[in-house]
Amino acid sequence: MTEPMPQDSDVLQRHLRDIRELLSRQRLVEDLMHRQHGSHQDLVDTITHRQTLSWIRRKLDRLHPADIAYILEALPRDQRQLVWDLVRADKDGEILLEVSDAVRPSLIETMDSDEIRAAAETLDADELADLVPDLPPEVVEDVLESLDYEDREHVRAAMSYPEDSVGALMDFDMVTVREDVTLEVVLRYLRRFEALPDHTDKLIVVDREERLRGILTLESLLINEPERLVSEVMNAESLLTFRPEDDADEAAAAFERYDLISVPVIDAERRVIGRVTVADMVDRIREESEAEILSHAGLREEEDIFAPVMRSVRNRWAWLAINLVTAFVASRVIDLFEDTIAQLVALAALMPIVAGIGGNAGNQTITMIVRAIAIGQVDPSALWRLLGKEVGVALINGLIWGGVIGVIVWFLYGNLSLSLVMTAAMTLNLLLAATAGVLIPLMRQRLGRDPALGSSVMITALTDSGGFFIFLGLATLFLL
Repeated sequence: MTEPMPQDSDVLQRHLRDIRELLSRQRLVEDLMHRQHGSHQDLVDTITHRQTLSWIRRKLDRLHPADIAYILEALPRDQRQLVWDLVRADKDGEILLEVSDAVRPSLIETMDSDEIRAAAETLDADELADLVPDLPPEVVEDVLESLDYEDREHVRAAMSYPEDSVGALMDFDMVTVREDVTLEVVLRYLRRFEALPDHTDKLIVVDREERLRGILTLESLLINEPERLVSEVMNAESLLTFRPEDDADEAAAAFERYDLISVPVIDAERRVIGRVTVADMVDRIREESEAEILSHAGLREEEDIFAPVMRSVRNRWAWLAINLVTAFVASRVIDLFEDTIAQLVALAALMPIVAGIGGNAGNQTITMIVRAIAIGQVDPSALWRLLGKEVGVALINGLIWGGVIGVIVWFLYGNLSLSLVMTAAMTLNLLLAATAGVLIPLMRQRLGRDPALGSSVMITALTDSGGFFIFLGLATLFLL
């Protein structure tokens, strides 16, 4: 059966709306029928229910597993379960791979051991290795026992590498050829395949011990005379390869920089043990991007938007607690200057401006630094150079925008001293924000921590407390 093609965003949204409407219609009919009694109503209810489920099933059969995964993630848990039960069993494994880590457990927990085993057995070795951490241990053992020796070793090898390594992303499905055969022999060999592995742009040339000898691109295979030997047309110089222990983020950066499609993975003796493809790297980049967004907000892990309340509470409470403490500190700072605020009420209206502009500037700086760290452009040794640059930016922005708001304050309140205090406070808070925006991620990196984790929370807390202290302190010194 031909695999359905992925849908574009607009078409996918239409499918999602259609399924939501069918589910809503079913619930409406059920509510109406339940208000009535009698065998006739029960029969109508049953027929309507089956008809709706049949419509949903037919729509799901036409969708790509990735699109079904998207729809499942967008549905509340009760509707998600109903739709999941209607999915064809031969798609279960691929869908479990496509759904987010947050949603996958809610699907697996509704499946019995036989269903999980059947879904897992449809996957390739590298795909199965990705799924294993979420499967019950007893099912994993059964699935591994059902594999042949080579696939079982592939799965165990992939599971043995750290999650952020190339080995964990490695694909074992590849085409290798020998260098001492003609291109005609290679072509005949390829015709024996029902389909080439996904993202095959080159064939890997190996010797009898499976050591890498070179790369034969499909272009070279097609445009050269069939009588020529592989060794004559292959590329054996400056080959780009990865080791399984290499960092996955560095590999992803190489794919982006050189527009790669696939790269062989070799061991210490240059034996080819797998390859990584652009699909693996795109998934990696997307996951890292999503994780970075969550880390900025202080979320420890991806969260199912329809997750149970207590699960979401556990994911969010830590940095909220920290934020509560910092907010309390900010309130204490304000309390220190209670008399100042009482004598000049305008200060209460202007305080949020100083804190807000500092928080925004700090988040801009920290976002730039975290991104640069993520793509390997900076390390802690660049601290002073980056600090000087960001302080210069903050100083110019502070003088310009602080001057603008100072003029506005002078116009509104007719108080030149207050306008000068406002300009100075904004400039100083922007300098504080820039300094913290550079120091926080680089110091966390130096300590071996995630530079992005909670950075937005920390910078906001610092610029709030610092902004209030600077503004009210200057007001106390120069206005009273």
